[in-house]
Amino acid sequence: MSDRIFGIIGLALSIGYAWAAMNIEESFLSDAVGPKAFPLIIAAVLGLASITVILKPDPDPHWPNPVRLLEIAAAVVILLLYSMMLPVVGFVIGTALAGAYLTWRLGSKPLGSVITGATTSVGIYVIFHLILGLSLAKGPLGF
Repeated sequence: MSDRIFGIIGLALSIGYAWAAMNIEESFLSDAVGPKAFPLIIAAVLGLASITVILKPDPDPHWPNPVRLLEIAAAVVILLLYSMMLPVVGFVIGTALAGAYLTWRLGSKPLGSVITGATTSVGIYVIFHLILGLSLAKGPLGF
C-alpha cells in the first residue's frame, strides 16, 4: 500500500511540474529547444515511473531504519539548498558540490565523490550550455 501512496504522490508532483513548465513564458530570444523542454522531459519520466509504481507495487516493501531516513532527509535538505544557492554560486560550482555530497552519501570515497561531482557538473554544463545553448545559472566565475 505504501508504494501506491508514493506513486500517487509522484504522479501528482509530475503533473504539477508539467503544469509549472507549461506556464514558463518564452521570450522572442529563446533557445531553439526552449525553456519548457527539459522540465517537461523530467515531468514525463517522473510520471511514467510513478505510474509503474502504482501499477506494480512491491509486494513486501521494507522501510528504511531511522538512520537511513535521516540520511534521506539530509539529501532533501542538500537539494533544497542547491536550488536556493544556484543563482549565487552558479550551476557548475553548485552542481559539483551537491553531486559530491550526494555521491559520498551513496557510498563513494571522498576523493571519488569530489571527482564525480566535478566531472558530472562540467559534463552537464558542456552538454546543456555549450552544445545545446541553454542558459544555466552563472556563478561568481562567470560560468
